[in-house]
Amino acid sequence: MLTLDMVREAQEALRGIARRTPLDRAPKFGENVYIKAENLQLTGAFKLRGAYNKIRSLTPEEAARGVIACSAGNHAQGIALSASRLGIKAVICMPAGAPISKVEATRSYGAEVVLVPGVYDDAAAEAERLTKEHGYTFAHPFNDPLVIAGQGTIGLEILEQLPDAEQIVVPIGGGGLIGGIAFAVKQLKPDCRIVGVQAAGAASMYLSRHAGGPTELRSVSTIADGIAVKKPGDLTFALCQQYVDEIVTVSEDEIASAILALMEGQKTVAEGAGAVPVAAVMFGKVDTSEKKTVCVVSGGNVDVTTLSRIITKGLSKAGRIAEITTKVADKPGTLLQLLKVVADSGANILSINHAREDRHSDVGACVVSMVLETRDAAHVAEIRRGLQALGYELTED
Repeated sequence: MLTLDMVREAQEALRGIARRTPLDRAPKFGENVYIKAENLQLTGAFKLRGAYNKIRSLTPEEAARGVIACSAGNHAQGIALSASRLGIKAVICMPAGAPISKVEATRSYGAEVVLVPGVYDDAAAEAERLTKEHGYTFAHPFNDPLVIAGQGTIGLEILEQLPDAEQIVVPIGGGGLIGGIAFAVKQLKPDCRIVGVQAAGAASMYLSRHAGGPTELRSVSTIADGIAVKKPGDLTFALCQQYVDEIVTVSEDEIASAILALMEGQKTVAEGAGAVPVAAVMFGKVDTSEKKTVCVVSGGNVDVTTLSRIITKGLSKAGRIAEITTKVADKPGTLLQLLKVVADSGANILSINHAREDRHSDVGACVVSMVLETRDAAHVAEIRRGLQALGYELTED
């Protein structure tokens, strides 16, 4: 059974182990918006808190046999570092598709990594099998009171750093993070509103809440790999039902836009899971107009290659990059005329493709596709209207 004393004991145990992460204003997202930067935590995510609190509680016999966990990456790193600090063997089962940076980081902390085909739930099944085979202690990433108590220390910190916080927006995967924060905060400040955010492509807690019990998704698909969980735990579901005021979802484009906005506005790197609270605020899913609102940016462990794709997606969503396709006559000078129109609009051409043999082109015409660097969505619309006014036929995206 989770108690406030457990959360306070975890906070004391974590002194000197986990960082007290900053809580800063984020005026670019609203005058009442603050960021709790758990992406600046050791291992790059909040998971160290719950992981260490779990492992420190092992009996000598359990510690001697070792600990096993399953994770998309952040819990893995938290367990690996905690076990290393405490001199305990750690085996981590990770989905084979987990970001390379997270896999290598987990290995660097001294854990044995087992890559399992599939998603988190498949890694969990393999971890369960190995637990029975070798007698390891299984450290669940979210459905464990000790883990939840560790994550709840973030709630205590938020109220210490911003006592007049009125709303806290938290990512949800399995529910350990929001369960811990919501429980701790509601014990001390019941009128503080707690809002959970899930990726629309992995909304297991959102759907479970509407179904009235933990519900398993057939599949999950999201760039927010840290919250790509098919089914929440029974303990975390119960905590969300009792203490979470609302759960909303955000799209992939909205997540990408939030990652980009955090980089530009807060000068901080967030992974997809960490950016979902900011996405919810940016796109009006959460009202911050009259409440001091803290967005918990839960992690920042993202591959550079993945980040590059996300940035491109975010730029496109914001109208900062646009692809325009049109037809021109296959005659000297017609391409130059088109490019002059684009140049006069203030757009910068990033790439261009001029195809005579495109299957969409008429005889005597060419298809020209351009990727443009633009100011915003209004600028893109202005360019499209200008081209259409001059008689250019534009292909819809």
